[in-house]
Amino acid sequence: MKRALVPARLRRVVLGWFDSRYISRADHRQDIKDALWEVQTLGREIVSLRAEVGELRAQVDKVRLDPIRAKRWDDAHRLSEETAVAMDGVLQNEVLLWQAVDRLSAGPAGPAGPAGSADTVTSEGSADTVTSEGSAVSVGSATAVTTAGLSGSSGSAA
Repeated sequence: MKRALVPARLRRVVLGWFDSRYISRADHRQDIKDALWEVQTLGREIVSLRAEVGELRAQVDKVRLDPIRAKRWDDAHRLSEETAVAMDGVLQNEVLLWQAVDRLSAGPAGPAGPAGSADTVTSEGSADTVTSEGSAVSVGSATAVTTAGLSGSSGSAA
């Protein structure tokens, strides 16, 4: 190995470059100790989590699904779906009804004028008949509305 004289300024620059680029042995040892401590901590946490999972599985095994309770839940679910479908139909029919009321309150529906006009609105097999003559019409489960007293109606529910 040969030795050479190097100016102090150049030596500081080179050592600074090495220090910034490489890690010292002491720092490397400390990093290894910190990593080992982290691994041990995570190992302890995994052991405690596995114990907790075991306890939860034991609790699940204790709880058995009662067939009577399951049947009640199924019935409640079925009834809620049927109710939702029925409410959807009711709301659709209400919209159609108010559209017919708005058409009647807007003026003559055709060449015959308000005295002879009748609008029939159907939705999923039900018929709603709205007449402007003051008479009510009902067909099966259909709903009929007359315009008697609704001449100034804007179509909104009061």
